[in-house]
Amino acid sequence: MRDVFDEDDLEVSLETSAEDVEEWDSLSHVRLIVAVERKFGFKFKNSEIEALKNVGDLVNMVATKTA
Repeated sequence: MRDVFDEDDLEVSLETSAEDVEEWDSLSHVRLIVAVERKFGFKFKNSEIEALKNVGDLVNMVATKTA
């Protein structure tokens, strides 16, 4: 997330959402999703992306897809 948002001191928790990160706009959201897909070698469905509300949701979805 620090690379995507270009913020070396970015602190996130499972509750962090787009509202908490100034640089988290629609374009950076797409970049984040693409970065996660590349890192872990899978693709999200559009419905999965739309269901994400915070970092915790993203972590849980990655864990499910990589299990």
